[in-house]
Amino acid sequence: MASDLLSIAKSGTNAARVALDVTAQNIANASSEGYVRRSVRLEEVSAAGGIGRIGDVSLSGVRVDQVIRNADLFRQAEVRRTGADLARADAEVSGLENIEAALEQTGVFASIVEFDGALQQLAVDPTDPALRASVIESTRTMTRTFNIAASSLDAAGAGIRFEAADDIEQVNLLAAELSRVNLRLARAADATSDQTSLLDQRDSLLQQLSQRVDVSTVIAVDHTVEVRVGGTAGPVLVGSGTSGTMAMTTAGDGTISFTLDGGAVTPLSGALLGRGQALVKLADARADLDTIADGLIATVNLAQANGAALDGSPGTDMLTGSGAEGIALAFEQGALIATAPAGSPANSRDPGNLAALRSALAANDASGDMDALLFDVSATVRGRTLTRNTLDAIAGNARIALAAQAGVDLDQEAINLVRFQQAFQASGRVMQVASDLFDTLLGIR
Repeated sequence: MASDLLSIAKSGTNAARVALDVTAQNIANASSEGYVRRSVRLEEVSAAGGIGRIGDVSLSGVRVDQVIRNADLFRQAEVRRTGADLARADAEVSGLENIEAALEQTGVFASIVEFDGALQQLAVDPTDPALRASVIESTRTMTRTFNIAASSLDAAGAGIRFEAADDIEQVNLLAAELSRVNLRLARAADATSDQTSLLDQRDSLLQQLSQRVDVSTVIAVDHTVEVRVGGTAGPVLVGSGTSGTMAMTTAGDGTISFTLDGGAVTPLSGALLGRGQALVKLADARADLDTIADGLIATVNLAQANGAALDGSPGTDMLTGSGAEGIALAFEQGALIATAPAGSPANSRDPGNLAALRSALAANDASGDMDALLFDVSATVRGRTLTRNTLDAIAGNARIALAAQAGVDLDQEAINLVRFQQAFQASGRVMQVASDLFDTLLGIR
């Protein structure tokens, strides 16, 4: 019996020591990014009787069956999916806010209103040099605000494309690293610390990938992972020891598209999709801004052509260029503003052509179009922000659910320390009792 006690107690101390080591590892990595809590699964060592033993009694101790990573594949997939949706919304909202700032802070709408106001004041006295100079200045301000707005939109687009290019680079780096982890996983023995560490790396890389593109995963029996982009039927980004290469193409309007190993691919979520959506909105806003500028150029120049300048000469173009980036003031002399109808004598006070210009501007309604553009962008930002906040709550719930299982709870680990320490000490006490019994038996005469 003493011999049995020793073997049983020895197995208990070994199991308790491993459990203490695992608990210590959990505590040490409580703040490590991507670390998944480990737990020890113990199993009774069975014995089907033997010489001098009762056949239906198993007295062989305990052994460590497996060190388990407490990570549920479904919950991890949910964290990746919801996180990818949140990353898409975050990237889109960030880009849209830059578009909104580019249009609002440059003051295009206010400058159009001021231009119309200067024309209205000039109608009081069409020959007044000060009023004519005011119109010239308001026109210059208006054209420059259009130029600045166009430049600001271009800068916002360049920033979004730079971030997208960085995301592409990160996707390729992460995919290459994940393929190397796959190779090492295929060679790692089951339930070893090396395999456990590699699984943590695999899951961390998948999480980082999902922030940039959607990832559809298939886990093989050897724990290697196949990753596809663009849904379950999309092209393979990561295979067993292989990885593809993503690239970005910029169209003439500044929008972007993606390829994987030369073939077109459309991410279904992630930051890359969000940046692409923001650039589509930016291209639409830029086209609308150009349309407003071209409408002003055509309307003002047509009215100028139908009127006479202060010296009685035919009116000339007041605006040059095309689009918001190219619009500019054609002349600096207020006397060249054609306020009078064609054929009027010099210094005519007849504001007939000026009235026609204002009527044409009212029909063109550039200020209304600009206000509608600002409202459209602002409403889009508000709507996308609301969606982003909702997705943030959903992603947060998914993270909490995973953390409850895979995260390290220091209070629970402290309890485990005490429990396994007591088990270790109790097994040691059993060994001491067995030793005392054995010595007693040997001492019988």
